[in-house]
This record gives sequence, structure tokens and C-alpha cells, in this order.
Amino acid sequence: MSDYINGLLEKTQKFGLLDFAIFKVSLIFLGIILGIYLSDFFADYLGLVWVIFGLSFAYVLYCVYIRK
Repeated sequence: MSDYINGLLEKTQKFGLLDFAIFKVSLIFLGIILGIYLSDFFADYLGLVWVIFGLSFAYVLYCVYIRK
């Protein structure tokens, strides 16, 4: 598994701006598709989804702006 992950990391180091933009767009649309199909399921857990989003986004902000 470690070799697989290292191989993926080596390949993504060669990505350009357009490659990352297309990757992000594909992830956004995957999220939209999943949201359409799973909307009834997640409606009951909306508060928990917001908490998880908030914590994960706060961690990303910490990594970008505070951690050295």
C-alpha cells in the first residue's frame, strides 16, 4: 500500500494548474452527485455534517496559516 501511495504522490508532483483545476472540478461534481442521491439520508445528520466540515476546514486553515 505504501508503494502505491508513493507512486501516486510522485505522479501528482507533475500536475500543473490545469490538472489540479480539473481534479477539483471532478471532486465537486462527485460531491454534487452524491448529494443528490444521498440527500434524504443526510438530512437527519445535517448538524453532524456541518460540525465535521467545520473541524476539518479549521484544521486546513491551521495547516496553511499557523503550522510551520
